[in-house]
Amino acid sequence: MKITDVINLLEETAPPAYQESYDNAGLLTGNPLWDCTGIICTLDATEEVINEARQKKCNLIVAHHPIIFGGLKKITGRNYVERAVITAIRNDIAIYAIHTNLDNVIHGVNNKMADRLGLINRSILAPKTGELMKLFTFVPLAQAEKVRSAIFNAGGGNIGNYSEVSFNAEGTGTFKGNASANPYAGEPGKRHEEQEIKMEVIFPAYLQKNIVAALLKSHPYEEVAYDLVSLANAHQQVGSGLVGYLPAPVAEEQFLSQLKLAFGLKVIKHTPLQGRPIGKVALCGGSGSFLTKHAIASAADIYITSDVKYHEFFDAGDKLVLADIGHWESEQYTIDLLFDILQSKFPTFAVLKTEVKTNPVEYFT
Repeated sequence: MKITDVINLLEETAPPAYQESYDNAGLLTGNPLWDCTGIICTLDATEEVINEARQKKCNLIVAHHPIIFGGLKKITGRNYVERAVITAIRNDIAIYAIHTNLDNVIHGVNNKMADRLGLINRSILAPKTGELMKLFTFVPLAQAEKVRSAIFNAGGGNIGNYSEVSFNAEGTGTFKGNASANPYAGEPGKRHEEQEIKMEVIFPAYLQKNIVAALLKSHPYEEVAYDLVSLANAHQQVGSGLVGYLPAPVAEEQFLSQLKLAFGLKVIKHTPLQGRPIGKVALCGGSGSFLTKHAIASAADIYITSDVKYHEFFDAGDKLVLADIGHWESEQYTIDLLFDILQSKFPTFAVLKTEVKTNPVEYFT
C-alpha cells in the first residue's frame, strides 16, 4: 500500500478544501508514492512521536495538528518544530496533518466529543456558506438517466441525509449546427428541435472539476450547454462546532461531573452556574471562544471548548455556562477517530495509536 492510498481516504473523509485559510493541513514531509510500512495516529507530531514511529517501523504519522504551521526559514533544530522536521526527514517518515478540515465536517472532531457525552439530534453550530454550487444542464430525454447517474457518481446531489437529489423539467431545446458540426440529432445548417430535460443538481464547490468532467463525458452533445451557480446557502454538514441534546436534562453540577468523567479531567474552568438544567449542549474542540455568540444564539445551556481568555469568559453573560476543559483534553479522542477511520478501510494493516502523551500542560492538584 502506498502512502497516497491513506491520503486519499483521509481526504475523502475531510476534504482539504474545508480547512481554514490560516491552516496547513496536508502532507508536510515525505513522499506520497512511498510504500507505507505502518501508521501512527496522534494529536501532535512531536519528535518523541516521530521516534516512536521509527521504533515501531511506521513511516507515516497522521496527526491532527500540523507540526509546520507557519513558514520555516531555517531548519537548525533550535525549537521543537525544527527538531521534529529534521528527525522526520532524516528517518524518511511522512507526516500528514488533518486539522481544521476534520474539525469542520459533521462526522469529525466535534462529533467524537459528542459521542463521549451521548448527545443526540446533533447539528453544526456555525454552518459555512459559500461551499455549495448548483449545476444546470439540458439533456435529451433518452440520455437523461445516464447523465444524471454520472453526476451523482461524481459527488453531486447530496443534501443532508439524502443522496441522488435533482430537479428535472421537460421542455424543448433548439440548435442549428454550422457546416463543421457533427450534431447528436438533426442536420448541419438546419434548426433542430429536441425534447430535453432541464436538470438541476447541487454539489460541494470543491467538486466542480469532477462534476463538469462527469457531465461532459456522459453527455451525448458535441457542445454541452450548462450553467454553474455559486450558492449562498449554508452547508449544514460543514462548519464550526456542534450542538446537540442530552437524552434528558440534568442538573448543572451533575453534568459537570459527567463531563469531567467523560474526558478524564482534573479541573474544569467555567463561568458561574445559572441554576438551570443542562439539556442542550454546544461544543467545539480546540480553541473555540470565537463561537460563544453562536452557542448563545443556539439557546444552548452550556458551551464546552478550550483556550478561553479571561475577558472572553465575560461574553457568556447569564445566557449559558461557558466551560474550558483544556485544548488537548477536548481533542484527545481525535486519535481514536483517526484510528477508526483508517482501521475500517485497512483492517489488516498496521494502524497504531501513539503511546506518547503530547499534552504540554500539567495540573498540580
